[in-house]
Amino acid sequence: DARPLGLWVRGTADLRLWALRSVALVGARACTEYGAFMAATLAAGLAEKGWIVVSGGAYGIDGAAHRGVLGAGGATVAVLACGVDRPYPRGHAGLIGRIAEQGLVVGELPPGEHPTPSRFVLRNRVIAALTRGTVVVEAAHRSGSLVTARAARRLGRHTIGVPGPATSGLSAGVHELLRQDAVLVTDADEIVELVGDMGELAPERRGPVLPRDLLDPAARQVLAALPARRAARPDDIARTAQTTPDDAIAKLYELRALGYVERHGDGWKLTRQAMISVRGDTDVR
Repeated sequence: DARPLGLWVRGTADLRLWALRSVALVGARACTEYGAFMAATLAAGLAEKGWIVVSGGAYGIDGAAHRGVLGAGGATVAVLACGVDRPYPRGHAGLIGRIAEQGLVVGELPPGEHPTPSRFVLRNRVIAALTRGTVVVEAAHRSGSLVTARAARRLGRHTIGVPGPATSGLSAGVHELLRQDAVLVTDADEIVELVGDMGELAPERRGPVLPRDLLDPAARQVLAALPARRAARPDDIARTAQTTPDDAIAKLYELRALGYVERHGDGWKLTRQAMISVRGDTDVR
């Protein structure tokens, strides 16, 4: 019952084929710089991976998403709440003209029709239906972009959210989605992993490889057993590392050769290099 009778299309591409590989990217009109940056970055990343970005042509997140795609030389679709011959908002007339040249402008209302508040709500269901998933970048609790996300959920499409500061009211609606069944993403790879074909996985996330990561587990255990500020006897080190004194001493000599520890009388102490390596980003005083 919610299907439009038809769609008016301005542009030369095949909307049906584009919809098979498209993602909706929506959010607040009065967005923050963070939101605009994330929208443009995600949109450009999706475009570079061959995905079509669909949005509503509005100010804020929508405009940033469209511009991110166009800047990357990709394809984007603007779904309007009015006739496709009447760009709205007027301040985006140039942007919507560029979208029509490089992508598509779509609407279910006939040419000449003007937007009304209720028509924006109806427009949002079309954005959700055209795409394989809806990404919400910034949204307050009563944001219209949440209507798009709820429509996507009803259609069985992916509902996706980009987190923002916990103190930002413009991210409160997104965080509420994430507390329900939306999936958190931070880049285009993670979006494609959700909406793409089987095997299109995002790269594994991990921190940098530190020199201590190359040590064998027993040596790392002994290294971690040394106190930060003073020397320790081999028996104490062995007890903390849960190994025998002989094994601890063997590993201590191995660690000394690598520059991690030094001998102080009957005890052993971390070198400055080891203190930085063992503690990583922990503040050692």
